[in-house]
Amino acid sequence: MPVIAAFMVPHPPMIVPAVGKGGEKQIEATARAYEQVAEEIKTLKPDTLIITSPHSVMYSDYFHISPGDGASGSFRGFRAPGVRFTEKYDTALVERLCALADADGFPAGTLGERDNTLDHGTMVPLWFIRQKYSGGELVRIGLSGLPLTDHYRLGQYIARAAEETGKRAVLIASGDLSHKLQEYGPYGFAEEGPEYDRRIMDVCGRAAFGELFDFSESFCDKAAECGHRSFVIMAGAFDGLSVRATALSHQDVTGVGYGICTFYPEGPDARRHFLEAYLEKQERECRERAEKSDPYVKLARASVEAWVLRRERIPAPKDLPEEMLARRAGAFVSLHRNGQLRGCIGTILATRKNVAEEIIRNAVSACSSDDRFPPVRAEELAGLEISVDVLGAPEPVASMAELDVKRYGVIVSRGLKRGLLLPDLDGVDTVEEQVDIARRKGGIRADEPYELERFEVVRHY
Repeated sequence: MPVIAAFMVPHPPMIVPAVGKGGEKQIEATARAYEQVAEEIKTLKPDTLIITSPHSVMYSDYFHISPGDGASGSFRGFRAPGVRFTEKYDTALVERLCALADADGFPAGTLGERDNTLDHGTMVPLWFIRQKYSGGELVRIGLSGLPLTDHYRLGQYIARAAEETGKRAVLIASGDLSHKLQEYGPYGFAEEGPEYDRRIMDVCGRAAFGELFDFSESFCDKAAECGHRSFVIMAGAFDGLSVRATALSHQDVTGVGYGICTFYPEGPDARRHFLEAYLEKQERECRERAEKSDPYVKLARASVEAWVLRRERIPAPKDLPEEMLARRAGAFVSLHRNGQLRGCIGTILATRKNVAEEIIRNAVSACSSDDRFPPVRAEELAGLEISVDVLGAPEPVASMAELDVKRYGVIVSRGLKRGLLLPDLDGVDTVEEQVDIARRKGGIRADEPYELERFEVVRHY
């Protein structure tokens, strides 16, 4: 097996006695489970320790793999400078992993190093491991803001790289669970916190890795977890394999969830190609939605496909409903893929002669000119979810009391600065959040006075 075992572990610095100074006794069950993980790694004697860490270098659209021959680090930032590590990197495995990613145009590599010192998401696991096992070179990989599907793919590349270099590798998925489990905790409480911990321990305890895709971005954000992407990378490393999983411990006494599980591959299993199954399901659901969608969305989809496939801007078809050809209004076209925003461009007021032309123009912009994302690729079209919002006329309001996050969109203005947010968006639950996001989009500082407008939309799916 290319990856001979994997371990899901947390990284609270307080678990290191020199940092905790007695506080580590609160999480003794986690420490005991960690010691068992270290013993198992000692028994395995791996050539390489691959650690995925949320606290390594992280980019929104790129997976950073630490470059060079090695790195050092300490818990100086946690008032324990005497706890130090100097690790040698497995340059052969890193080189192969980067080559595989480059060959497929996958966004992973050693570019963009900002800080070559070891992070605590890496050092906490190493503190336990190095007490038992001094062998094995290190590969350190950061997470990204890319979809969960790309994190799974990275795991597949890791497995291939380990196999092709002949390395016996252990993958350590470093990540805490929810940070919102207790009112007295450092981040307070949210009902999604305990729910996240319950679900992730169940899913990982059964090695039901396909269910990792069912955790929405909004849910994970509200739970304030930090390890989910690490766990998805680990799942990808076992794609197509039967896995024996054991949940060793879970604690939430500090207000942050700490979960430890072990995973051992047991042989090929054709039923466990979870990414392939997930993408097939997504594309099937998208096709079904496309067939049922109304003329507004069908026009947006036709415009996107014509531009992506042929760089062609289509004319407005003559058989559209009269309301699309006679009415003028602002419109937003939003693209989602795998549950994540993939592009959104719109106009507050009408800029074209009718709604149909407004949609055509903004659909092209959403798939090609949204600065937050690269242009949509042809292979993404089948899995693209599209919605169209047609805006009513904005009206001024005197205060937030006249807003409704579900019913009204909001425009925040100061002079020529203007920020807009549509209504009823996933993850935006209060008027205060809605206004704050729109204000920041408009480049308006929190201490600056501003004016508010509201508008209604008709959303088409």
